[in-house]
Amino acid sequence: MAERFRGYLPVVIDVETAGFNARTDALLEIAAVTLTMDEEGYLMIDESFEAEVMPFEGANLEASALDFTGIDPYSPDRNAMIEKEALELIFKPIRRAVKSHGCKRAILVGHNASFDQGFVNAAVERCDIKRNPFHPFSSFDTATLAGLAYGQTVLAKACEVAGIPFDGKKAHSALYDTEKTAELFCGIVNRWKDLGGWDMVLALHDQEG
Repeated sequence: MAERFRGYLPVVIDVETAGFNARTDALLEIAAVTLTMDEEGYLMIDESFEAEVMPFEGANLEASALDFTGIDPYSPDRNAMIEKEALELIFKPIRRAVKSHGCKRAILVGHNASFDQGFVNAAVERCDIKRNPFHPFSSFDTATLAGLAYGQTVLAKACEVAGIPFDGKKAHSALYDTEKTAELFCGIVNRWKDLGGWDMVLALHDQEG
């Protein structure tokens, strides 16, 4: 795994939020899926983690965003925790996975990854977390990859073309979207492998060298 992605461990992240501005709008849910590799070099889902998050003090809550996700930030039915505790709950197993795979750092995989990365980075800064397991700006974006591989950039449509079941009623739950993004990413990487993949590229490079 460490050799496949230059020492980085891909970890799929999805966030549900109360708006589009990572600096001002509340982070409400975060989920992560760690990946691993089988003996034949195929990428696969390893473990899943999720946390519901209480809005940080002074956070903006856009009514349109809450209507879209269906999340009531202050519902007593939510098992929400403060932002720093939620991040540490997610980061701890990620750090463990990075170490167990012999990698130097995690790299975020997301559908429209810059959105998720922006909210994660803003929350890390707010909470003054010193050990962010993720690379600060590099990421893998499955919207871009799916556009290349399947001609679709919307998660549900890309999954449909890829043959991955997708239940629209479960969408906009951080964990569900993360798991589907993880399946999509693994499928694209594994399809590339079946076509010859990076081994083919390396072999051609060696021949040309």
